[in-house]
Formats: sequence, C-alpha cells, structure tokens
Amino acid sequence: MSFAGKVWRLLVGIKDGLVLLFMLLFFALLFAVLSARPSPGLVRDGALLLELDGYIVEERAEIDPIQALLSQQAPVNEFEAGELVHAIDAAAGDERIKAVALDLSRFMGGGQVHMQEVGDALARVRDAGKPVLVYSYAYADDALHLAAHASEVWVDPIGGAVVAGPGGSYLFFGDLLQQYGVNARVYKVGTFKAATEPYTRSAFSDEAKQNIGGTMAALWEEWQANVKKARPAAKLDRVTKDPVGWVQAANGDLAKAALDAGLVDRLGDRVQWGERVAEVAGEDDWSDAPGAFAATELKPYLADIGKNTDGKAIGIITVAGDVVDGEAGPGTAGGDRIAQLLDDALDDDLAALVVRIDTPGGSVTASEEIRRAILRHKAKNIPIAISMANVAASAGYSIAATGDRIFAQPETITGSIGVFAVIPTFEATAARFGVNSDGIRTTPLSGQPDIIGGFTPEVDAILQASVENTYAKFIQQVADGRKIAASDLDPIAQGRVWDGGTARQLGLVDQFGGLDDALAWAAEKAGLKDGEWHARRLGTAPSGYDSLIRQILLDNAEDSAPRGDLFALMAGQRNASLAQLAGDLDRLTGTQGVQAYCLECPREARAAPSAALSGWLAFLGRFFAS
Repeated sequence: MSFAGKVWRLLVGIKDGLVLLFMLLFFALLFAVLSARPSPGLVRDGALLLELDGYIVEERAEIDPIQALLSQQAPVNEFEAGELVHAIDAAAGDERIKAVALDLSRFMGGGQVHMQEVGDALARVRDAGKPVLVYSYAYADDALHLAAHASEVWVDPIGGAVVAGPGGSYLFFGDLLQQYGVNARVYKVGTFKAATEPYTRSAFSDEAKQNIGGTMAALWEEWQANVKKARPAAKLDRVTKDPVGWVQAANGDLAKAALDAGLVDRLGDRVQWGERVAEVAGEDDWSDAPGAFAATELKPYLADIGKNTDGKAIGIITVAGDVVDGEAGPGTAGGDRIAQLLDDALDDDLAALVVRIDTPGGSVTASEEIRRAILRHKAKNIPIAISMANVAASAGYSIAATGDRIFAQPETITGSIGVFAVIPTFEATAARFGVNSDGIRTTPLSGQPDIIGGFTPEVDAILQASVENTYAKFIQQVADGRKIAASDLDPIAQGRVWDGGTARQLGLVDQFGGLDDALAWAAEKAGLKDGEWHARRLGTAPSGYDSLIRQILLDNAEDSAPRGDLFALMAGQRNASLAQLAGDLDRLTGTQGVQAYCLECPREARAAPSAALSGWLAFLGRFFAS
C-alpha cells in the first residue's frame, strides 16, 4: 500500500505539474495575442488600400466586451481622422506606394471637418503625381466629399449617388409629456439655447430656427464650395435644385444620373475597379481572385511608417464625444480621465500643449475638471493652443477658452454659450391615478426635490438661480480667456451657435487651421524649429483585449457595416439617426447636473449602441404601455 501510495502521489504531482505548465503556456500565448501589433514587415509595392468600413472619428472608442457580447452584434469600425491623414501623407512620398485605392462600399460617414482634412490629404497624393481611385456602391454627402478629391471615381452600375445637404427633422415631446401629465421643469439661460425645447414645445422657437438655419446654411455653402473646388465638373446645382428632374432624365438609373452630373467618372463593379487599380499599382502575386491587386492595408502601413519622436515633446490631449463625469472614454470625454491624463503629464517637461476638441459639450462639472487641469499646465508658462475639429460648443467652448490661441475651420461649429438643466416631475400624472402627496415641512426645502408631489416655488427659484450663476461664471471664464468684456460677450452668447467663419469675425476663434497649424504655432511660441520637436498624444494605447475583440468581431465586415445600394445606404443612415436620437434623449433625461450642451449641433458620426430608450422616458413608456 505504501508503494502504491507513493506512485499515486507521483502521478498526481506529474498531473498537477502538467496542468500548471499548460496554464502558463496558455496565459503566455494569450498575452502574446493581446499584445500583438501589426507587423511593419507587410508593406508591399503597390497601392495603399483604405477600406473604410465604418465611421471616421476624432478618437476611436474602446469596445466594451460585455456590451459587445450581450448585443450579439458586431460593433461598427472606427477610423481616426489623424491616422488616415498621417498614412495618406506618408503614401504621397513613399516610393513603394504607387496609388491610393479607397473603397467606400461600407463607409458610414464622418464630420465635415474630418472629410475635408482627409480629402486635402488625398489631394496631396494627386499633387505628388500618384492616382487616387475610389469605388463604392452608393455615394452620399460624406462619401462624395472624399471622392471629389480622387483621380477616378467609380460607382457600381446598380448603385448611384445622392446629395441631401445638412439639416433634417427633430422630434418634439412637449405635447406628449403634457398629455400624460409630465412636467418637464426647465432651468436655463440662453434665449437661443434650443436643447430644452423638444421637452416643452411642439416645434422650434423662431430664435432657435434662425440660429440653426444660419448654421446649416453655412455648412452647406462650405460643402458645396469644397466639392466644386475639388471637382469643378460636378453639376451640383442640377443635382440639388431639381433632384427629381435629374434622376428622371436618366430614366431612374441612379448610377447613370451620377455619371451624367459629373459626380462619378466610371461605372463598374468591384472587380473591374480592382483590375483598374492593378493597371497602375501592379497585380497581386499573392492572390488570383478576380479584381485582386498588390496592396498594403492601413494597419500594417501605420505600423511601418511609425511616428517622429525626435526633439522635445508637444503634448496633444483629445476631448472628443460628449463631456461626462467620471472615467469614460476614449471616444467619450470623461472629465476625471482627461484631467488625470493632463496631471500625469505635468512632470513630462512638455514644451507646449495642444488641446484637440471635438465635442458638443455636456456636464459642466466634468468640463470644469478638464479646464482646471489645462490651467495647471498654463501655470507652467508653456503655450496652450486649441484645435477645434467638427464641433467645439457649449462645455467644449468653455474648455477652448483656456487656450492662448484658438484654431478652427470654416466648417467648425462652436459657441453655444449657455447652460440648462431638465428635471421631470410627475405630480399631474400621479393625480390622474388618485395618488396625492402631503406631509409636514419644517422649511420650504423639507422633502425636496419631490418628483411625485412636485417642487416648491423655493426649490424652483434656487435651481434657476444656480443655473444663472453657472452661466455668469461661464461668461466670465470666456471673457477672461478671450480678453473680451463680459458685457460685449453676452449678446453673442445666449446659446447662439456659430460657424467657424462667423466665430472668427466675432473673436471667438483666432485663425483658420487644423491640428498641424496649432502644433506649428505652439512650437514657434516655445522657441522650437522644425526637427526640434515632435507631437505626443497624452493617453494610453488601446488595450490588448480591445484589439483582439475588434479583430474577432470585425473580421466579417458585412455584419458590421453592410454593403448595399442607395436604398440600403439611406436606410442605414436613418437607423443611425434614430439611434442617435435615443442617445440624446437618454443623455438629457438620465443625467444629473447642469449641462452646457448643444443638442442642435452636428455630432461626431458614430454608431450608437442601441436605439432603446432608457431613463425616465423609458419608464414612462412602459408605465403607459397597454
């Protein structure tokens, strides 16, 4: 028995050792997979292939693995505008790259500033003597904006193009809430602050229409001017002023209509386009698939070209997405997270700081955390430059006012200096069901806030006074930062939204320019010459699990961004709009605290996680559901 016991213990030990060894090997392999980065050894002579199967954004959001699994749906891909511009510019001078091939079959859009930045980079490739060839099933405004800068624009014979222009409809819930007895208590300052109107009205006020209409008109003029400059042959007036006549003249053939109007150059499918790319960039020795051509994709190319790290560092901090309290992001501007990134860089001996902003605003408290962190850098007497992307409004402009110089583009939307809060109470709803409220108060504030019994006049007065005080501080912060008298600033504040051109005339912006212009200015003010500095983004690289999940879930591009004709394209954009609307409702009604947010501003194009409502509106819907 003793011998058998020893043998048994030996076998158990061997088994445990093997289990431990296999576990170590498993976790080592898992770590290697999670830490994997694209190999820089995969760049081939041929085309730079950009398959934009998703959105162009300022800052890519990390994938929530739990949400991705629960949704049973592949997340839509996101491409950072800065990475695209960096890759395209490198391709212009790279002898290995013979052409840029842009596949927009599953492209879902982006902000107007981003479209122009990427389009300008494509134009620089053409100026370098290299062709840019674009293909898609169907083109909408954003895709046409990019395609206008190409050498050849291809559309599938079963596809087409449509130009809609900015603008659209908003939903108003004032009558619905009144019908069910919901009192949406609004506390705001800003005659033109339209963010609360959907909860109290059935249509926009005249002031809001005037303000939004002017902004949309400015965006539309910029879009047309940019496309006409890049593609003079395009007959935009014919396409936009009489779209029905334009399509009917081609007997309903949308692809032929696009060709006749000069929006595209050639009709052909993906295989024919690929064969054309192979003529200029070379055939693919690795594949004999129809339409294959020698190409390098975006990720390995970015890994190959790398980034400059010579000289002193100029920091870039990104504030993208809604400004919210907490650690949210990237892709959402979590106040605590961004402030911590800035504080962590205080001892990094930065020569200057550039703040890249692409946000319609949000939480006042979160934006104040970011402002204070920027001011701690400013206290070190380094130049602070602000670079506005598509939108830098409300809380976003509050952050921008900390800078020494503000750069924006004509298409940038900014301003919206105003604040508000919305709190629903249900006293009328409760009364309809025979529910009443009574009690004993020792002060006017006892038992408040009471969302069932309603607020006392004193609570209403205190909340409104608090909002007015927040607005006064907002005005003073901007006045101090921009060296404008508060009395002169108030008339151009009041929630007014401005395009970049008008904002420059009003003194809210200093000059036109992008991120590179802001970096160059910061370097000059820091006394640095070309070659003596490099840009360094503050923040952490995407986690390994994020890269792995993207690879697993996005391998099947058809699931995340389906290819389709013009009908499918329009349906997809409508679904995205509904999802964005649901997100707006949830944000406005489910968040606490005073908000400096521009609801009517164009938001960064991005897929919403779902179109389901939450917060008190969802509760109301379930409560009254039959």
